[in-house]
Amino acid sequence: MIEIPEAVVLAKQINETIVGKRIKNVLAAQSPHKFAWFNGDPLEYNNLLEGKLINNAEAVGGFVEITIEDVVLLFHDGVNLRYHGEKEKRPQKHQLMIDFEDLSAMSASVQMYGGLWCFYKNKVDHSYYLNAKKRISPISDKFDIEYFNVIYSSTGAERLSAKALLATEQRIPGLGNGTLQDILFNAKIHPKKKVGSFTEDNKDLLYKSIKTTLEAMIFNGGRDTEKDLFGNFGGGI
Repeated sequence: MIEIPEAVVLAKQINETIVGKRIKNVLAAQSPHKFAWFNGDPLEYNNLLEGKLINNAEAVGGFVEITIEDVVLLFHDGVNLRYHGEKEKRPQKHQLMIDFEDLSAMSASVQMYGGLWCFYKNKVDHSYYLNAKKRISPISDKFDIEYFNVIYSSTGAERLSAKALLATEQRIPGLGNGTLQDILFNAKIHPKKKVGSFTEDNKDLLYKSIKTTLEAMIFNGGRDTEKDLFGNFGGGI
């Protein structure tokens, strides 16, 4: 599943690998999948993308956002992205295949469930994505202790468990169950410990663990349960 570390790693690899390539053809929804979510008719994806240039990729919470001229491709949850060189074998089953003019390609396959959205810029109604666009990422310098205090002190937070504080209501978009377990372990805080019972040291350790744990995961190429753009597992922490 794509969480913050994977989104950052994938965006970086896409920027290094496919930015500047021009799209030759797009094939969407070739392999039916009940829990592959598209925006509108996937058969229109080729009309939206054919002939356009890959501009840049960015991690937005747990989303991978690829800007392609006036169109955005958005991937999240259990979408597996893979790059394929000119002579590399393509997967037989996939939910999206993008062929480039230089004969390389990128595929997207959904394992359990996942979103593969394609839309014109600023023409989407996806509440989680729009919330993630507005929020400050925990890997940003702007996510400082003062910002964390706002989350920590929000209405009703004292009644929440440590796990719920981090992973519900999109307080920190892209921080899910996979990363929070390591964050809480490193902070030496039980997932069920109530926020209202935190000491000042608990709060400070949790904040520091959010920053350092995510940084370590990103530095090591993502979590060791997830694969990157080239099919390699991350190194975890």
